[in-house]
Amino acid sequence: KVLDRIALHPNHRYFVLKSIIINNLFGVDIMEEATEICKLRLFLKLVAQIERFEDIEPLPDIDFNIRAGNTLVGFASLGEVRRAITRDARNAGQGLMQFDDTLDRIEEQARLVDTAFRKFREMQTDQGVTPAELAKGKEMVRSRMSALDAQLDRYLAAEYGISPDTISDKKKYEEAFEKWRKSHEPFHWFVDFYGIISAGGFDVTIGNPPYLEIRQVNYMTLHMRSSETSAIHAMCVERTLSLLQPSGSISMIVPLALVSTQRMTVIQELIEATRSAWYANFSWRPGKLFDTVNRALTIFVACPGQRAFSTHYQRWNSDTRNELMPAIRFAEIPIHRKVFWAPKLGTQIERGILQKLTSASPTISHYMRKSRYAIYYRTTGGLYWKVFTNFAPAFNINGKQGHSSRETSFTVEKHDWVLPIIAALSSDVFWWWYTITSNLRDLNPSDIAAFPLPNDAVDDAKLLALGQTYVDDLIKNSTKLVREQKQTGRTETQSFKIQRSKPVVDRIDAVLAKHFGFTGEELDFIINYDIKYRMGGGENDADDE
Repeated sequence: KVLDRIALHPNHRYFVLKSIIINNLFGVDIMEEATEICKLRLFLKLVAQIERFEDIEPLPDIDFNIRAGNTLVGFASLGEVRRAITRDARNAGQGLMQFDDTLDRIEEQARLVDTAFRKFREMQTDQGVTPAELAKGKEMVRSRMSALDAQLDRYLAAEYGISPDTISDKKKYEEAFEKWRKSHEPFHWFVDFYGIISAGGFDVTIGNPPYLEIRQVNYMTLHMRSSETSAIHAMCVERTLSLLQPSGSISMIVPLALVSTQRMTVIQELIEATRSAWYANFSWRPGKLFDTVNRALTIFVACPGQRAFSTHYQRWNSDTRNELMPAIRFAEIPIHRKVFWAPKLGTQIERGILQKLTSASPTISHYMRKSRYAIYYRTTGGLYWKVFTNFAPAFNINGKQGHSSRETSFTVEKHDWVLPIIAALSSDVFWWWYTITSNLRDLNPSDIAAFPLPNDAVDDAKLLALGQTYVDDLIKNSTKLVREQKQTGRTETQSFKIQRSKPVVDRIDAVLAKHFGFTGEELDFIINYDIKYRMGGGENDADDE
């Protein structure tokens, strides 16, 4: 039957692509201009298939496929509608029978919308349908959909506290309702894609959700586990998962925080609850996925299964961008992890290193105590190196001694532990650990406290001596970095060229390798980890980045 229909059309490829666009592609975006761009790109794809004037066919009408609305605000299922109507019925003192009747009528109206939608889609691939018939079919869909959307908007607004029960003045209620509808732009998946939702959901969803915090938008979400993250992209992932078939797949581009911050644990759990997940992790310097987005990103794919995989933290130069995706390699990582981070591993050798580190104890938190024995470090800056010292680095503002807002410190219980811990935190081992576990934006106290460091390492005389050698080398190679800033004026910062101390760092790694039980191959991997970027690019110091 399908082949017979294709045969009636002069351009087979045009008809196939048109059918796919009409019957298989659907999308929602809160920005109306984005939906218009999407439709235009699909039209251009179709037009590009036409080589002869006589092959021209009408472009599809996909206004009901590509919709403007808020993905996160609206009824996504009949169950959500039931919850809202139940609440409304209780507030109005209605009985169960009246509630059931209301729900049945809404579902019947949704079925009628879907029937009209299906007929309208079929009309667009049938020969002989007149423009007038198409227009009539479209108006049928629009009128039924608009009427049901308007009804559901009232029920949803009541969940936000806007209803005749809470605002008795009719005029004030209407004003509040319109204000809410304008700010929240509700989109009811249950109505607009009823056929898909009632059949179990979408087969595949892809997206690039906005990297915003809830405080940056003028709407609120309800009944979402991910609301605790306060991240819009996290809520988009949760909503999308709820719209999928049980056998469906999802892929999105999101901030690296997904695999490296405590607040995103809930999203990892939702993704991995019923699916296998692949996390591909990308740096933002020197090359970045989006020219205008200065942050590290993760592209995740989730399909039915019960396993998890990850790439290493991938850095690249812009001139090698075309080779970036073909070169991706995944390593399996534990699923249902006890830690909040999904390790950014790309090779099997890293799995062995991680196993040895996580088996070691205690962590640096064991040595931390309130005392006068301080270790200083910078919380930001340094893409490829982190600076730890046993003194406060020099910092002057307009000729007077000051304190950098990026500088902080922690203290340890014993004086003899200061240099060994500085050595350990300055090692390539720590850099690798920091890279696979953190978001690589700031150096947080938790990043330091969680690093494993055995007691015999802290008490190792060799590590103590190397810590002193390393600090002396830092001081010897340090320079004064002068900046003129509009707000603060002239600043002078002690800048460290850690690249020049790499031979000392390598010796520190060799000592730590014995305490962690690394093989020669594992030690070699650690010493050379990220070396192309850490040693390249001139003499940029760790504090400038």
